[in-house]
Amino acid sequence: MDKLIITGGVRLDGEIRISGAKNSALPILAATLLADGPVTVANLPHLHDITTMIELFGRMGIEPVIDEKLAVEIDPRTIKTLVAPYELVKTMRASILVLGPMVARFGEAEVALPGGCAIGSRPVDLHIRGLEAMGAHIDVEGGYIKAKAPEGGLRGANFFFDTVSVTGTENIMMAAALANGRSVLQNAAREPEVVDLANFINAMGGNVQGAGTDTITIEGVKRLHSATYKVMPDRIETGTYLVAAACTGGRVKVKDTDPTILEAVLEKLKEAGAEITTGADWIELNMHGKRPRAVNVRTAPYPAFPTDMQAQFISLNAIAEGTGAVIETIFENRFMHVYEMHRMGAQIQVEGNTAIVTGTTKLKGAPVMATDLRASASLVISALTAEGDTLIDRIYHIDRGYECIEEKLQMLGAKIRRVPG
Repeated sequence: MDKLIITGGVRLDGEIRISGAKNSALPILAATLLADGPVTVANLPHLHDITTMIELFGRMGIEPVIDEKLAVEIDPRTIKTLVAPYELVKTMRASILVLGPMVARFGEAEVALPGGCAIGSRPVDLHIRGLEAMGAHIDVEGGYIKAKAPEGGLRGANFFFDTVSVTGTENIMMAAALANGRSVLQNAAREPEVVDLANFINAMGGNVQGAGTDTITIEGVKRLHSATYKVMPDRIETGTYLVAAACTGGRVKVKDTDPTILEAVLEKLKEAGAEITTGADWIELNMHGKRPRAVNVRTAPYPAFPTDMQAQFISLNAIAEGTGAVIETIFENRFMHVYEMHRMGAQIQVEGNTAIVTGTTKLKGAPVMATDLRASASLVISALTAEGDTLIDRIYHIDRGYECIEEKLQMLGAKIRRVPG
């Protein structure tokens, strides 16, 4: 099992390119199953979860063709089995996203109940209830969701999400794209990744309106055709590198990104004392060697502050001037990295869903262990600021969401290397 060794104390400086968004690429790959011809998806990040999704397609009889630029062509007409097996689904929660498209396009699906990060309960009941509202018959047995469309196909429906669910919104939106009649999804997720998926469905000839608001209207169409589509940039990867620059007092320019989908994070970085300039597809952060100021953060669904950035801001507060409170309202088990940061000398007190962080001038390098994807990013940031060497174990979590993290940080001057475990 690979590990990262990071020698802290280097001020990050330079430019890097941001990868395509994993949280957009996965639902878009799932939505290719809706098409009646080959579809090409470009700007895919080279990540384990993407490889797993492509492997899942292979298992179902589809043979994806990957070009040298990592664009993938998928022809869903070659599908041979409508089963998404447990051994693949258990490694990645996003595999549940094939459920809606398969029932809509092929009339049935058998998808294992998902696995993935251990950050609290993320029930699939909204996915199931949404499909049932469209007339699907669903049984959950033997660890599998077995779904069948009614005679004549899924029917448009009005569905209200009890809680805002990104994957729930995406799954039902994909199913509705080929349903008979109109569907209206209320209390829908507003994330940019949901908008990206809607744009992709429309590029194939779909009719999705209102994505980015809490009410999405989908007029079902008879067929969706071939298309070529480029996945949006990863806003969480963008935010992570900007926070790393802020923590080290450095200057970083991130390219091939979109400042308009990161406003809540950029505001907090400005509050922490960062100078930020932006262009159409780039963001530059400069701390001019200064130590950041502590900030208060409260996570909430988009467009508020993203839960996927709270761990990184705990790292920022850990070395900032003053004390900051980080309140997590989305997941109930997302402060596991705090105990690893204590090993580095961070002063963090957890009270329920709030972490009170008092900044210290220096963290100390220590052996630590990654517990989930974003938590591991916070350990990397803390290691960059710490005195001495930090050894980060179980970095397969990092590899699930950050493409070539050590190469990108090396380009910014960081002393970081991967060693086999």
